[in-house]
Amino acid sequence: MFVMYFTEQPMSAYPADIGLEVGHTALMFSNKHFDPVAGSRLYNEYLEHYIYAEEQGVEGFMLNEHHNAPFCMQAKCNIFASILAAVTKKAKIVLLGNPLPLAENPVRLAEELSMIDMISKGRLVPGIVRGGGQESLAAGVNPAYNRERFQEAHDLIVAAWTRQGPFRWEGTHYQHRVVNPWAVPLQKPYPRIWVPGVLSQETIIWAAQQRYPYIALNTSIEATKKIWELYDKVALETGYEAGPENRGYLQQVHVSDSEEKAEKNARQFLWMQGEFTGLAHPVWSNPSGSNEDARTCIRLLGQEVMPAMREIGKELGLTDPFEANAPVHLRYSTDLKQMPQAAE
Repeated sequence: MFVMYFTEQPMSAYPADIGLEVGHTALMFSNKHFDPVAGSRLYNEYLEHYIYAEEQGVEGFMLNEHHNAPFCMQAKCNIFASILAAVTKKAKIVLLGNPLPLAENPVRLAEELSMIDMISKGRLVPGIVRGGGQESLAAGVNPAYNRERFQEAHDLIVAAWTRQGPFRWEGTHYQHRVVNPWAVPLQKPYPRIWVPGVLSQETIIWAAQQRYPYIALNTSIEATKKIWELYDKVALETGYEAGPENRGYLQQVHVSDSEEKAEKNARQFLWMQGEFTGLAHPVWSNPSGSNEDARTCIRLLGQEVMPAMREIGKELGLTDPFEANAPVHLRYSTDLKQMPQAAE
């Protein structure tokens, strides 16, 4: 079992009543309501939280990004990842992740991630996402090509990491006369790619076909069961048996030193739950409470909750990709089973 700490890094210091009156707080909610002074304070508090989480024994940090909305101030997860690569020592830096359809230059993205991997001494997990519809609109990218750009950008990034340059790339959405990045990852053949999502069957199938772990983002128990059923089915059809190392789950948790205080704080942390994206509701959020409450939560998670979870994981045989030494990709598998051929 591999347990990580995550926060959406929300901008909680904005007039929520105006957002509720307007009816949405994403994409078209004016940035005149953003307070850079409060933003500076919050960015530094969130950075301190991640560093503190490592001190409390957290095995990894999860970072993501969203755009044009106060529920997440991470405009580029690679920026925070690069800072953490330099100021932390042990925790994995898990990006869930870079929205590939927004990338205008996947080779440049491959170089950025390679730098983070080398600076962190091989602690990077560069997860990839398709991104929500509002992300494409915010970036001026045609959402009709979201999946095409996602898959081609993935293929180009992996090629940049694994093929010796220079070589030429002539794709549908990306054309490069020269692909020859000088910065390549420390981890070989390349860092582990994880794929987070909600209920997109196409993405679940694609992840299983690549043998990439799929991370269910706060989905209901029944929906999560269906995700694993589909993933396991595709895995068997592809030639391998999926296990715990192929599965991840994002769960909202708040811990305090008493039941009463935990419930009170949790309500504050979820003060705009279901409202932060207005009418669209494409993703979830957990906006921040006060700073001391957040640190208390991190301390108790690291010292009491996560050690107990690891023991439960051992009893259930829940191995993570690092413990299982799972192959980075299907092509590096050594245990694939020969599938029966259809009669001619």
